[in-house]
Amino acid sequence: MAITSANQLELLQTAEAVAREKMIDPDLVIQAMEDSLARAAKSRYGAEMDIRVKIDRKTGRATFARIRTVVEDELLENHHAQLTVKQAKNYLADPQIGDEIVDEVPPVDLGRIAAQSAKQVILQKVREAERDRQFEEFKDRKGTIINGVVKREEYGNVIVDIGRGEGILRRNEKIGREAYRIGDRIRCYIKDVRREARGPQVFLSRTDPQFMAELFKMEVPEIYDGIIEIKAVARDPGSRAKIAVISYDNAIDPVGACVGMRGSRVQAVVNELQGEKIDIIPWNQDQATFLVNALQPAQVSKVVVDEDAGKIEVVVPDEQLSLAIGRRGQNVRLASQLTGLDIDILTEAEESTRRQAEFAERTKLFMDTLDVDEMMAQLLVAEGFTNLEEVAYVEQDELLSIDGFDEGTAEELQARARDFLEEQAKKALENARKLGVEDSLVEFEGLTPQMLEALAKDGIKTLEDFATCADWELAGGWTTENGQRKKDEGILEPFDMSLEEAQHLIMTARVLLGWVDPTEMMAEEASEDAAEDEEARA
Repeated sequence: MAITSANQLELLQTAEAVAREKMIDPDLVIQAMEDSLARAAKSRYGAEMDIRVKIDRKTGRATFARIRTVVEDELLENHHAQLTVKQAKNYLADPQIGDEIVDEVPPVDLGRIAAQSAKQVILQKVREAERDRQFEEFKDRKGTIINGVVKREEYGNVIVDIGRGEGILRRNEKIGREAYRIGDRIRCYIKDVRREARGPQVFLSRTDPQFMAELFKMEVPEIYDGIIEIKAVARDPGSRAKIAVISYDNAIDPVGACVGMRGSRVQAVVNELQGEKIDIIPWNQDQATFLVNALQPAQVSKVVVDEDAGKIEVVVPDEQLSLAIGRRGQNVRLASQLTGLDIDILTEAEESTRRQAEFAERTKLFMDTLDVDEMMAQLLVAEGFTNLEEVAYVEQDELLSIDGFDEGTAEELQARARDFLEEQAKKALENARKLGVEDSLVEFEGLTPQMLEALAKDGIKTLEDFATCADWELAGGWTTENGQRKKDEGILEPFDMSLEEAQHLIMTARVLLGWVDPTEMMAEEASEDAAEDEEARA
């Protein structure tokens, strides 16, 4: 087909039709046509030539032109598309670097292969423009709910028509055993919008916890207005969910507002989620109170929070254990997701057994080390003494407050405790020196002989070795791998060393070694304090 023999307006009409169908700018389609015609012309006149095509936006006439650019002598690489200044003087009066010489060339006849190639170029450009338009349209709608129509199913994934584009609802993002037929209306959460070279760009979900939060926002006007806030959401899709809410208006009950008149509001959300049971829980700033609420409907006897480890122990009556755990651990798992804490559930009997074991262990410790009878050791444990250090260095008045303890008894107990601790420290220091600990580490303030022994066993024998440690290596910590919290054991963790203490000791060691400028460290601390104060004021 010769481009000159065809109806030239046909090009513009085709471009308009394609642009309307794909909902893109007609200019992009015409540019794609120009590129495809230019490619066909290059195959005719030579690939080395710079052939450009311009289609008139009014008449549809295609103009073919050969372009030669003026370049510096040393940059001349392609004499078909480039000229030196000297050569250009034959065509231009005063040629300058960067000037272009335009020569019109005869239009080319598109053979069968060239026409097919041109078609592919146009289709590719149109697809790219369509994808760019879709991305630009949906990138700001991430995190919202959208209504769509099921278009087709591919390998268990549902392709959804979302108006001016397509979205994909992956198999693992569907609730339970949901099945859809072509033409079914579907409501989804836009989980992610990514610019991809090929394949889907809009990723939908019906299992994301935020999907439920957005549904509540649509059903409950108070949430939309900001009077009630959703603080946390946890879901077991298709089965059960928990949602924590707080009201900023004392006159409005957050739970009642979310439930609605005769449960109308929550029922609308339940129906959309295929009958998923929803527990609406009042959020509380107090961690323990919030957890008690989160474990509903189970009743809790006692809560013990370990903030350092991010763990929490919950004691429940024996008959409430199965209710607290839930079917296949569902209730405690959702409560853990909601609070962001690791929850250990104990019965009252188990907690009592553990307390008795701890009591017996501490009693035996005092009996063996202080050489006292069982009754006296039990008295010490009952008063809250857990180790020898507390007995040795506590104010004497605290010992005298125990029934049956006089001044002489208190002094003798403290003397025995100190003697035992000193003997232990002496042995630990000897062992540390045998293991090769150098004086630089021994003389470093803040480390006990027992700590030195533990460090030596781990290969840390000099101040330089100590200064290269990380704070978590000494104090321990928690890391998350594949969604599971993992405990990192610290070398000095048995000595109740915190991360802050470990960090302080390490920085002090680095200052002593001259690795860190103390003025810089003080400036950093001052800036951190200022930032914390700013956050507190905000």
